[in-house]
Amino acid sequence: MYSERFKEWAESPKLSREEKAELAALAENEKEIEYRFGKELEFGTAGMRGIMGAGTNMMNVHTVRRATQGLADYIKSLGLAAMKRGVAISYDTRKNSRLFAETAADVLATNNIKTYLFKEVHPVPMLSFAVRELGAAAGVMITASHNPKEYNGYKVFGEDGAQMAIEDTEKLVRRIEEIESCFSGKIKYGAPVKGKIRTIGASLDRKYYRAIGKLTLSGNIAKKVGKEIKLVYTPLHGSGFVPVTTILKKLGIRATIVEEQSQPDPGFTTVNVPNPEFKESLSMGIRLADKIRADVVFGTDPDCDRLGVAVRNGKGEFVALSGNQAGVLLLDYVLGRLKETGRLPANGFVVKSFVTTSMAKAIADDYGAELMDVPVGFKFIGEKIKQFDDTGSKKFLFGFEESCGYLRGTHCRDKDAVVASMLFAEMVCYYTYKNTGVFQRLKELYGKYGYCLDKNASYNFGGVNAMEEMNAVVEKLRRTRLDKIDI
Repeated sequence: MYSERFKEWAESPKLSREEKAELAALAENEKEIEYRFGKELEFGTAGMRGIMGAGTNMMNVHTVRRATQGLADYIKSLGLAAMKRGVAISYDTRKNSRLFAETAADVLATNNIKTYLFKEVHPVPMLSFAVRELGAAAGVMITASHNPKEYNGYKVFGEDGAQMAIEDTEKLVRRIEEIESCFSGKIKYGAPVKGKIRTIGASLDRKYYRAIGKLTLSGNIAKKVGKEIKLVYTPLHGSGFVPVTTILKKLGIRATIVEEQSQPDPGFTTVNVPNPEFKESLSMGIRLADKIRADVVFGTDPDCDRLGVAVRNGKGEFVALSGNQAGVLLLDYVLGRLKETGRLPANGFVVKSFVTTSMAKAIADDYGAELMDVPVGFKFIGEKIKQFDDTGSKKFLFGFEESCGYLRGTHCRDKDAVVASMLFAEMVCYYTYKNTGVFQRLKELYGKYGYCLDKNASYNFGGVNAMEEMNAVVEKLRRTRLDKIDI
C-alpha cells in the first residue's frame, strides 16, 4: 500500500522540483518510504502534527491543503452564515509556518469562506482571542508548539476560541477522510482570492492588551516596586517576544532579553528543544540572570502558550519550577489577591487536568473555590468555561495544566503565556513588596498543605508505529498495580 502511495506522489505533476528530488533520494530507503507513506498524518483531537517533508504522513502543503479542504467542507455544512463569519489564521516562527498559513488561507478563500490572516507571527492566545473578537466560525494555528525544529502542526479552534470540541473534530475528520488523496480534484485552491483574505492588524493587538490588562491583580504594587525587579526573558526564538515584552512594559517592569534567543530562528539553534518545561531551555536566561543578579527568569515556547520559570531558592541559586509548582503559586496568588481585595466570588471555580497536582484542590478548598478536574488537553478547560462562566452560573477564576499552561480570564480559551507572564511578574512584585519572595511562598504552601514531589521524564518514540507503541506503554501503566514509589 505505501509503495503505491509513494509512486503516486513521485509521479504527481503537483509536486515541486524540490519535492520530486526529495522523494527520488528515498528510492532505495524502504524504511523511510514506509514511514512517510505507510499511513496518513493523523488528525487528532488537537489537529495534526508531524515532521516536515514530502509524504502522506508528513507536514507539507499537500497535507495542509487536504486538511483545510475538509475544514472548508465542514464550515460550508454549517451554512452560509458560518461561511460569512469565516476563519481566522495565525502562525508561529517555525520553518514553513507562514507558507502553511497562506496555503490554508488560499484553500478557504477559494471555497468562498471569509478568511482572516495575521500580518505577522502571533501566538496561540492571540489567535484564540481573534476568533472570539471577530466572531469567526473557526480558527487555525500553524504550530508544533514546543516540539523539535523538524516538526510543524495544524491546530483547529472552534467558534468559542477553544481547540475544537471532540464531536466537531469527529465531523471534521470525516470530511477530511472523504478526500481520499492529497491530489484529489475535490481540493480547491489557486483561484483569484483578492479581497477574500483580510489582514488582521494592530487594532486587534491593542484590544487584546486592553483585555488582559484588566486581569492584573497588583497593578499599583507593580508600579511601586517594578523598577526594582530584575527579570530576564527569553522567547526561545518564538512568537512571544512582542506580546510578552509589551505587557511587562505596561506593567512597569523592564525585562532584560536574552538577545541570542530574541529573534525568530526556525532552526532553534541555541536550544536542543524549544520547550520551557526543561531547565536546559532556560540555561542561557539563567546565565544572564546570574550575570546581572536578576530575580527571576521567564521562557515561552514558539507559540507562546507555555511559560517556564526559574527563581532563586534560599541559597540564592536558580531552580526551575515545574508546571505544578508554578501553577499552585499562581493559583494561590490569584485566589489570595481576589480575597484580599474583596473580589473573590462565592461561585468561583478553578479547572485543572486530572494529571495536574492534587495540591490545587487543597488550595481551592481553603479559599472556598470549586475545583474541577478534566481530561488532559486545555480544550476541556475551555469547555468548562463555556459551560459555566459563559452561562453566568459560575465564575471562572483560573485554569492550568502541569505542562506549564495557565489561563486567567475568558478573553481566550487556551493556554496564555502572555497573561501568565504578566501574573507571575506582578506576583514577584507583590512578594517583594511584602519583603518575602516566590520561593519562600512555595515553601509556605508546602508547609500549609503538605509537600508534593513531581518530576517529568520524556521519552522519544520514532517510526511509523510510534503512536501505537506509546499507547501500549500507557496502557501497561494503567494495568500495573503500584505497591510503592521509589524516590
